[in-house]
Amino acid sequence: MKIKAILSLTLFLFVVIAGYTIAGKDDMQKHESGKMMSAKAGEKAPDFTLVSADGNKHSLSDFSDKYVVLEWINFECPFVQKHYATGHMQKMQKAYRDKGVVWLTICSSAPGKQGYYSGEELQKRIKSEGLKSTAYLIDSEGTVGQMYGAKTTPHMYVISPEGTLIYAGAIDDKPTYKHDDIKVATNYVDIALKASMNGEKVETITTPAYGCSVKYK
Repeated sequence: MKIKAILSLTLFLFVVIAGYTIAGKDDMQKHESGKMMSAKAGEKAPDFTLVSADGNKHSLSDFSDKYVVLEWINFECPFVQKHYATGHMQKMQKAYRDKGVVWLTICSSAPGKQGYYSGEELQKRIKSEGLKSTAYLIDSEGTVGQMYGAKTTPHMYVISPEGTLIYAGAIDDKPTYKHDDIKVATNYVDIALKASMNGEKVETITTPAYGCSVKYK
């Protein structure tokens, strides 16, 4: 009994420290600040412009004829590391970029908060993690994150060439940081992209996101 109690307490402390969150149905509609999200699955995705880690500006409207994936990131989050340490996220990024999909990795961590990097430090981290996304975008003010209602890292969005948000939510159905769970998970992003790109209906357009809370200012 004592061992079970210790394990339970350890898990509880980890969850608190990591800022673990599962965004419920109501939570998906607004950020903690109370600001309502304007991005809604099945409707037009809001346009935005952000500067990338290499200093270039990228607007969603620049990719109006392509599929676009938005991936919210925090390198220090164990739920993000589950996908990066195994190379899973990088493989997805490369596989879909090879198919013409634009993959935008977005960090909404505020300066001084977990996950925020800038300058040379950011470049080194991107290289060490082996990102294969189209661009790593900096949203330190949290404007775009709140616009889309991004609650967690990772929090995933898929946008069609017509500009419609066709999926928003978790990357998969395994809300854990266990690496082995990737092998048996249902990958919602992969399913949504494959269905839409094959001219089929995306059956699951939204799910509760899970992971570490986005470290807004």
